[in-house]
Amino acid sequence: MTPPVDEYPTRSNGSVELLDRRHPVVYPSVHGHGGGWPLSTEDVERFDRDGFVVVDRLVDAATVEALREEVTRLATDAAVAESGRVVREPGGDAVRSVFEVHAVSRLVAEVVTDAGVVGMAEQLLGSPVYVHQSRVNRKPAFAGKGFAWHSDFETWHAEDGMPTPRAVSLSLALTANYWHNGSLMIVPGSHRVFVPTAGETPEDHYRQSLRRQEVGVPSEEALAALVARGGGGGDDGGGADGGGVAVVTGEPGSAVLFDANAMHGSTENMTPFPRTNLFVVYNSVDNRLVGPFAARAPRPEFVASRRFDPVVPVGR
Repeated sequence: MTPPVDEYPTRSNGSVELLDRRHPVVYPSVHGHGGGWPLSTEDVERFDRDGFVVVDRLVDAATVEALREEVTRLATDAAVAESGRVVREPGGDAVRSVFEVHAVSRLVAEVVTDAGVVGMAEQLLGSPVYVHQSRVNRKPAFAGKGFAWHSDFETWHAEDGMPTPRAVSLSLALTANYWHNGSLMIVPGSHRVFVPTAGETPEDHYRQSLRRQEVGVPSEEALAALVARGGGGGDDGGGADGGGVAVVTGEPGSAVLFDANAMHGSTENMTPFPRTNLFVVYNSVDNRLVGPFAARAPRPEFVASRRFDPVVPVGR
């Protein structure tokens, strides 16, 4: 079998130059969807332009509270920890992330398969979707560490074998996301530029990178150039106060959808306000994984699913 063409080469020891995206951001919504699509035309246009869009009040207060309790249970469940799904903070035992949460929680699975939630991904990607990854990220008060600047697609392409950036992430706020408690930062417009990174992928890199990523992150020069190209952005991407960096804030129950190739990161949480978010990555069934493009072996199933059956939306 002829190996797939690598249209987004990365993790080399040669020169690193920014590459223009070679695939669409939003695909025609040709997949049948009764009752119309959940995102407005303005939402879709903003996603196409900026690489992300904020959705207010995606889930109600009762669901948020139930999810917070479920996250606490999963973070302290010995069986979940023994499965390898739990990632702890660098230099400590505090739980940083729990992966594949939709597989170990009926409540999370209900949110992940909700017709309105799945419909947004289908609308943007123009096809049925499957869950590439789900996880909970926790930043405890005073102690939550940050996440280095990175493009998810760069990692998913290099280490998982995702051919193109035809995937979208949903981040659902389970606590208030303030500008000062380590909220998501995105470079608006960065989704249209692929940033290759230098250096080869170490063996079993995921064991280190999920705690603190050092390989697969952009150089300071590349990030500065990307921010300069991206234009302005402030809280929720509005205004120009951010100087090319948008800080995504929101109340519990709000969410942000962002493109797989959007450059993003977050700072540590030095405040008394904990931050917990549920992340779900939907990948087009037409963009299923192949062999890794820049790693010796694919990452484990709980990090990058190779079960490509489309999600059956509940409630449609």
